[in-house]
Amino acid sequence: MNDRLRVTLVTETWPPEVNGVAMTVSRLVEGLRSRGHSVQVVRPRQGHDTKDASHNDVLVKGLPIPGYKGLQFGLPADGTLRRLWEHQRPDVVHAVTEGPLGWSALNQARKLGLPVTSSYHTHFDGYSKHYGAGIVGPIVSAVLRRFHRRTVSTMAPTRVLVDSLTRNKVPGARVLGRGVDARLFDPAKRSAELRSSWGADDDALVVLNVGRLAPEKNLDLAARAFAAIKAKHPDAKMVWVGDGPSRSKLAQQHPDHVFTGAKRGEELAAHYASADIFLFPSLTETYGNVVPEAMASGLAVVAYHDAAAAELITQNEHGLTAPVRDEEAFIAAARRMADESVLRQHVRSRARSRVEPITWDAVIGEFESVLRAASRGELASG
Repeated sequence: MNDRLRVTLVTETWPPEVNGVAMTVSRLVEGLRSRGHSVQVVRPRQGHDTKDASHNDVLVKGLPIPGYKGLQFGLPADGTLRRLWEHQRPDVVHAVTEGPLGWSALNQARKLGLPVTSSYHTHFDGYSKHYGAGIVGPIVSAVLRRFHRRTVSTMAPTRVLVDSLTRNKVPGARVLGRGVDARLFDPAKRSAELRSSWGADDDALVVLNVGRLAPEKNLDLAARAFAAIKAKHPDAKMVWVGDGPSRSKLAQQHPDHVFTGAKRGEELAAHYASADIFLFPSLTETYGNVVPEAMASGLAVVAYHDAAAAELITQNEHGLTAPVRDEEAFIAAARRMADESVLRQHVRSRARSRVEPITWDAVIGEFESVLRAASRGELASG
């Protein structure tokens, strides 16, 4: 028996693009390949790509996403995909994103009788209102539901999302969580030198936000929560790690804040570990990989009771969460975390142990199992 799977994964985002979807997908691909499976990635060509991509990736045309500098969506590639799969049939096609390229892959795979699984990574319908297109939100929601109803299984990162997909008659919805690299994200990587570069001495509170600096991330609330902290702790520093369309406006409004740009790998790990409090006010996440990364780094997390924070944080034990959309409660939680040093130290000591068992290896194993079941025709078709 040959247990080696031939998988085609179709995605419209891929490293070095900095976002949770690109990071998650690259982890899954790397994990499957390390287990001996053949994984072909179909994605839009990026500016740095040479004519021939690494491995057996297939590069297609794409266009920039309005408002998202550096990101793009893939154009339909019906002919390319059909010829590709007629020449060599994959055991299963996995569609990561629901854009034009994802739809093209879904349609061609179904015509050829190939099983298709999918991921639900991003609330595109929720994002639309932040880019002047809120009126199309319900239309986008309907399109997403139609997409996922046509796959044999849709994997989402939380039970809440899976329940929502199931209520919307999406077949085979199941949880596929996210891992965290606790060897990379570690409190031991705290750097006095880095803190000093931010103007923070040993006793100063450093408040951190990591992620794309964009309208849908609710960053103004993070800034207001920090202002409440600074009113009582004048030596506190606010550090923003990331880039995006909101960076210039935030920098103009808050010239005393530190903006580092996007960081990766060991440099990112040092930035996490060198802070004290992590503020995460976003309400457009399907998960929010930065939350477990911050927890693994030993930070005191303040977030809304949503997505990863709702699943990982027990109140007063691993961090503080506020009721969804209650901005005053969020600010009060941030202020409390700064004011109560005993609470802060307690949650910092407990946060890492909460997420250490959530390994990428376990997530990849579950993903592999779903793909194998799909390839064998064991999952109901939508």
